[in-house]
Amino acid sequence: MATTTQTVRDIATENPAAVRVFEKYGIDYCCGGRVPLSEACATRGLNIDNVIASLEAATAPSASGEKDWGKESLGNLATYIVDTHHAYVTREVPRLNELAGKVVSRHGDTREELPRIQAKLAELGEELIAHQGKEEVVLFPYIGKFERYASGDGAKPRSCFGTIDHPIKMMTQDHDYAGNLMAEIRGLSQDYTPPAGACPTFRAFYAGLHEFEQDLHQHIHLENNVLFPRALVLEASAV
Repeated sequence: MATTTQTVRDIATENPAAVRVFEKYGIDYCCGGRVPLSEACATRGLNIDNVIASLEAATAPSASGEKDWGKESLGNLATYIVDTHHAYVTREVPRLNELAGKVVSRHGDTREELPRIQAKLAELGEELIAHQGKEEVVLFPYIGKFERYASGDGAKPRSCFGTIDHPIKMMTQDHDYAGNLMAEIRGLSQDYTPPAGACPTFRAFYAGLHEFEQDLHQHIHLENNVLFPRALVLEASAV
């Protein structure tokens, strides 16, 4: 059962189904999830009893069908992140950029926020694609090899970064930067609310941005709050 003093990230980590509740209420559980639930609710003007009731309903054994990634191997978790969230980013960034171009060309003269959203989206996409490349080529393979070494399968892998804490800190900083860009886009779009009478392309663009944000939150949560802490514990215990 969630308590008011638990941090949002701890609740999301212990009960994966809580992620859907936090998305519903607009509570940041990834980059900004290090605050107690009471503080997160107060910041957004939410009734904490309602939020706790929603959490209890969502995380009940009969209601929750979410996989508990805290019990899976790190290799399987990393593969899931790449196949699900990295693939989503790679697929959606070009599509959203194309929609942004169409919307700006048609409405950019009368809605000054649109060119700014387009620019921040382009920056976010470039940041995420580069970030994912570093994880897929360097960090994730190293974590998988270290996990196998810790279980007695193979030699200890070598790295160019010393302790795994160094690249994890860099990746976490990247996540903070991406999260801030996404928050700016949300603000500029008035919580992804298209104007009255907006054309289907405009509506599709804002709906796509909203979906992208939700996936990014889940993506960052799995890395910041599950994969990275477990990898650090594994490395410390195997030294």
